[in-house]
Amino acid sequence: MPDALMLFAAGFGTRMGALTADKPKPLIEVAGRPLIDHALALRDAHGPLRTVANLHYRPDQLRAQLAGRDVLFSEEQPDILETGGGLRAALPLLGEGPVFTMNTDAAWTGANPLSQLATAWDPARMDALLLLVAPQDARGHTGKGDFLMDPEGRLSRGPGLIYSGVQILKPDLLPTIPEAAFSLNRLWDVMQAKRRLFGLRHQGGWCDVGRPDCIPLAEAMLAEAAHG
Repeated sequence: MPDALMLFAAGFGTRMGALTADKPKPLIEVAGRPLIDHALALRDAHGPLRTVANLHYRPDQLRAQLAGRDVLFSEEQPDILETGGGLRAALPLLGEGPVFTMNTDAAWTGANPLSQLATAWDPARMDALLLLVAPQDARGHTGKGDFLMDPEGRLSRGPGLIYSGVQILKPDLLPTIPEAAFSLNRLWDVMQAKRRLFGLRHQGGWCDVGRPDCIPLAEAMLAEAAHG
C-alpha cells in the first residue's frame, strides 16, 4: 500500500494571469483557503503519508505556508522538471514502492480520492491506478477527456473520462527515461501497452481550478456539498 504522497506544486500558473503575478498557483484561495490546503486536508483525512511537494516558482512562499505540516520539499532549479522529472527528483525523499501523486489545482467533494484509490489498488495487476471523472461530474474542465475504461478498469487513450490529477503509480520506470524533464504520460503509455494501466471513477464532484473563472465554480460546488 502506498505510504507516500507527491504534491505537484511547481507550476507557474500562467493560465491564472494576474492572480499568480505575486504568488504560486497552489496559494490561490478557494472558499477561504489556499488550494494546497485543500489537498493537505484530503491527505490528513486519509491518514499518515510521507509527503513531498515540488517547488519552483516563488518557492519561499510555499515553504512558509507548509512549515510545520509534515511536508518535505523538492526544489527544481534552474529548470522545472514536469511531472515525470519532478517525481523522479523527489524519489529519495518519497522512498521506495508505489506512491500517490496529486495535482494541487482542483477541488473535490464526495469520497476521499486518496482513500478510494487505496481501497482499489492491486499491485499484482496494476502499475498505475488513475482516478477519473465523468464529463458530467466535472466542472471547470474544457477538454474532451483523456481515457476510455473497459469493464475490468483497464485504460486506453481516447476522449471520455477525465484524469482528475490523482493516482497511485509505481515509479520503477522513471530511471528509464533519458530526458531530465518529461511528463508522466510517458510512463502511462508503457503501462497501457502492458495492459497494466487502470482507472477508477471518482465518487463525488470535482472542479479543475486552472483558470480564474474556475474559482467561483469550485466554491459553488463546495458550498452545495456543505449544504447537502
